[in-house]
Amino acid sequence: MTPAMYSHSIPALKLGLTNLSALLDKAAAHADARKIDGKAIADARLILDMFPLKRQVQIACDTAKGAAARLAGVEMPSHEDIEATIPELKARIAKTLAFIDTVPAENFAGAETRDIVLKFPSITMNFTGPNYLTTFVLPNFYFHVMAVYSILRANGVDVGKNDYLGKIQ
Repeated sequence: MTPAMYSHSIPALKLGLTNLSALLDKAAAHADARKIDGKAIADARLILDMFPLKRQVQIACDTAKGAAARLAGVEMPSHEDIEATIPELKARIAKTLAFIDTVPAENFAGAETRDIVLKFPSITMNFTGPNYLTTFVLPNFYFHVMAVYSILRANGVDVGKNDYLGKIQ
């Protein structure tokens, strides 16, 4: 039997990352059709004080790989934030998905009681597994995926709700 914390996290994160990659495919096609430098799309943002698209993708990936590692109690790989193009961002997503696929579902057994501590420069956050997933991981992950979607829409890329949601099963 698959642990509940795996079932409530990994399928959703993998679907979101897969949809994010498909959104970037549409962005690349848009850039090619209009002879726009793909770096301009990667650097686009909704408003000046918001991260650009490339950082939104990086954070979504980091959130997903961090969730898989922390909930399963395994080492999290470090990925440098060096992506500057759409193909590099797609590679980051693929690398994240590949890592998630290496995490055995059985490692999520006991995640309900696992203590998770996140340390940021100005705050330390303490969670149990379910609280981490529901109050930090999923809202944060979907925020950044939606930011990418919104940046693309604002820049004329032909994406819609079905692109964001992906294949609903």
